Amino acid sequence: MKKVLFIGGTGIISSACSRLALARGIDLYHLNRGKTGVTLPVRACPGVKEIHADIRNLEEARAALKGIEFDSVVDWISYVPEHLAISLELFRGRVGQFVFIGSASAYETPPASLPVTEETPLDNPFWEYSRNKIACEKFLEVAWTKERFPYTVVRPSHTYDETCIVMEGGYTNVARALAGKPVVVHGDGSSLWTLTHHDDFAVGLVGLLGNRGALAKAIHITSDEWLSWNQIFTLTCRAFGAEPKLVHVPSEVIAKYDEGIGASLLGDKAHSMIFDNSLVKSLVPDFGCKIPYAEGVKQIAAWHKANPQACKADPRIDAVFEKILADIPPAWR
Repeated sequence: MKKVLFIGGTGIISSACSRLALARGIDLYHLNRGKTGVTLPVRACPGVKEIHADIRNLEEARAALKGIEFDSVVDWISYVPEHLAISLELFRGRVGQFVFIGSASAYETPPASLPVTEETPLDNPFWEYSRNKIACEKFLEVAWTKERFPYTVVRPSHTYDETCIVMEGGYTNVARALAGKPVVVHGDGSSLWTLTHHDDFAVGLVGLLGNRGALAKAIHITSDEWLSWNQIFTLTCRAFGAEPKLVHVPSEVIAKYDEGIGASLLGDKAHSMIFDNSLVKSLVPDFGCKIPYAEGVKQIAAWHKANPQACKADPRIDAVFEKILADIPPAWR
């Protein structure tokens, strides 16, 4: 039986991976602080063995992990090389595979050609988050070269679960559509995007655990389906019972009104991104995304209708959209 540690484990992606790992008989541990409050029911993982410690506190984590070795460790929560430096101190010589969760947003943005493969250069001048993930990958490459630290990088793209509304602004866009208000879409809405259901992603990730062919490799795991943002906005709003009035605004203009949304758009979502998944399919033969967004969005709508406390517009984001709509030329509306 494989013994696997997830650093984190109750997030959008990692929760599905936890459930599948348990279903496949993996002896699964979570390392977290145990102070995150009530976990959403959809992300509960009965059967996981909990280890409570702060991974950022080296001595505390070392004491909590004393005497335990793992076949694989998956690090869901490292964002800068300094985080990984602690992991190397903790797991050097006591793990068969260290899996770092990177990001497909690290790829060249915008990409020079499509589909994106693992050979596409890493270069995102727009988003600090992505540049930090790139630095993390380089840190692990050096660790492999110097000491053969057994790493694998996994690059998710836009992965969602039942709780996620995938549009910038989240439920605010749905609330606007339900109220008959215009919904702001970046660009002309025709750029292509890839959305991956977390249950589909889990098949790829769990299949890579203990996979010797994945060592010292970076592998993205995404759906083979791509949709335009016009389709994504329309499918999402219709699932909630609204027919949206889409208003198209250049991403550069949106960025002037909200820095956070702007970074996410210019550094990621404004550009068409589709992926060649040949590598993960060669390593994990049973990987194949089976949940198209047209089905996944029904789960999203059903979950929100069953959890009305999550159906709240963000007044700040709503005000940003209203300001944009008030300022743009009439011809754009």
